[in-house]
Amino acid sequence: MDEYLAGLTTEGINEQTRMIDECSTEEMLRLMNEQDAKVPAAVAAEIPQISKAVDVLHRVLKNGGRMFYIGAGTSGRLGVLDASECPPTFGTDPSIVQGHIAGGDGALRLAVEGSEDSTEEGVALIEQCGVTDKDAVIGITASGSAAFVIAALRKAREIGAATIGVVNNKASKLETVCDICIAPVVGPEVIMGSTRLKAGTAQKLVLNMLSTCTMVKLGKTYDNLMVDLKASNIKLRDRSIRIIKSATGVDDAKAAAYLESASMNCKLAIMMIKTGLAAGPAEEALNRADGSLKKAIHEFNRVV
Repeated sequence: MDEYLAGLTTEGINEQTRMIDECSTEEMLRLMNEQDAKVPAAVAAEIPQISKAVDVLHRVLKNGGRMFYIGAGTSGRLGVLDASECPPTFGTDPSIVQGHIAGGDGALRLAVEGSEDSTEEGVALIEQCGVTDKDAVIGITASGSAAFVIAALRKAREIGAATIGVVNNKASKLETVCDICIAPVVGPEVIMGSTRLKAGTAQKLVLNMLSTCTMVKLGKTYDNLMVDLKASNIKLRDRSIRIIKSATGVDDAKAAAYLESASMNCKLAIMMIKTGLAAGPAEEALNRADGSLKKAIHEFNRVV
């Protein structure tokens, strides 16, 4: 028996749910809900480490680098999910935030047995992605023992990239190969070792924080409005119009007209309304402000 694995919190037996197979449906659900309620506190305890990671990611992306989520199994799927939501939510190029899973994209739907144990594949992924010292790599593994993730982080660190670990055990193997380790410990799972449950929920909350707060710091929002979204379907066009109205106070028709004039760019439309600038000069002003709408408006008002 592997003593390291046997000693992990995520591999422990949860005494509070030991008799779950004898419970009624409602009793089972209440047990799960009670266990899930422990997750936010575990994540809150890691906010100092999450804060350090966000500051690193902000620096990396601001200086032209990229961020890579790398994981296996549930952890890998959560990384791919978070990365895939950045382009529609924040208007980022798909290359800026990438998600990779052990076993490749096929592992998103079906388990690829043994892929998380391959150090060679972990190293190869870093090389294939062309990771440089300008980038950041976030390794995600509940146990902190996935060889694929550890090897990828070690290789990234050798290259000089910033390395961040997201794990659900303290003093894990992952911690030794990353600059910043985020380790929300949620305790044994409702079903022994099923880390898609509390551990997965904790990881999702952490990844939400990492990507969202990094993008906010990069000026991808105006107040708490999603101004960099891409209006690529009916729902997002409608949302863009509501955002423009909220930010500027114009009516539906004017918001829609400006959105069209701004080539469906919600942020640009708001800049045009707020400043009276045409699309070209408004876009130039936004570029000078590194894409920050609030900064661009302040700068325009200061000059005027």
